[in-house]
Amino acid sequence: MSGGGTEPKSCYPQWRRLHRALDRGRPLQESFIRLVEACSDPSLSMDRWLARLDSSRWLGHVKAALSTACLAAQCLDREDCKVLVHGAEGTDTTLLVTALAQLILDPSCRSLEGFQALLQREWIEAGHPFHLRCARSAASHGRGKQEAPLFLLFLDCVWQLSRQFPFSLEFGEQLLLTLFDNAYASSFGTFLCSSEKERSLCRVKESTHSLWDWLNQPEERHKYLNPLYSHNPLVIWPSVEPQSIQLWQGEQDPPKIHPQLPAGLAQGKLQQHPAPSLPGLFLRWIRPSQHLDEAWEEIQRLVEGNNSSIKEKRLSQSLPEPTAGTESGR
Repeated sequence: MSGGGTEPKSCYPQWRRLHRALDRGRPLQESFIRLVEACSDPSLSMDRWLARLDSSRWLGHVKAALSTACLAAQCLDREDCKVLVHGAEGTDTTLLVTALAQLILDPSCRSLEGFQALLQREWIEAGHPFHLRCARSAASHGRGKQEAPLFLLFLDCVWQLSRQFPFSLEFGEQLLLTLFDNAYASSFGTFLCSSEKERSLCRVKESTHSLWDWLNQPEERHKYLNPLYSHNPLVIWPSVEPQSIQLWQGEQDPPKIHPQLPAGLAQGKLQQHPAPSLPGLFLRWIRPSQHLDEAWEEIQRLVEGNNSSIKEKRLSQSLPEPTAGTESGR
């Protein structure tokens, strides 16, 4: 609290201290701006583009966040230890690690409602200063001292989880893009202010509408669901190898849709045909998404049609066999 460093390890003989440095503030903001500048330059050759991407160090931040969350999750799950996550102020990288660790460990956090509750608990009520961190556009060149895309980094890490485990998260990429948009410019009050105290003083709940209420309306909710979702009660351990961390950019080409449903889809799995992606966050204004949207709609149609067939088959199996003398038995 007074900037005096940490207490000696001898004071806590039963504790194991693990130090993992995570950038926040200006270094993270500079990294993101370099990435956006690279994405916005259509004249770059492939070699130059890869060099610019590497020099931005954005994917390094994603890797560091996921690996730290995996470390905390491992202590809880495999070593049965209690974990204290201690950041500089407890409202930035601390929340990044605790929220990701819960997504990895707890299947209830991977449902649409559970993910909303996770954000409400770990980011909003825990006091992430959205008003300061998201004061301008994420890619703004007017670099305020308090601005930093910590919440964006969290959403990117969630996207990495959804890409590596396409059946384990009930929500899809569209929800992550919507959350990013609303964190910076919103018609709702969910991400206003920087603490619960400020929201109480400004009477945010009384004066604005909740983003969660809007998303959970039946006519809106279906837009954010992952049609390939199948409840996974297990812990999901993401790979943090460099080749496993990808830029959040979507697919180059629409996925190939087989005219007939693969057998695995009846169990909620479509491993031969991974879910298509939107153009992703970083190239969403550069790459057209019409064909990707159409492919996504086609997969939704196939899944819904398959589910209807399964229900009809189960219903026919549950009906009693016709007996002799009845109209249907003749």
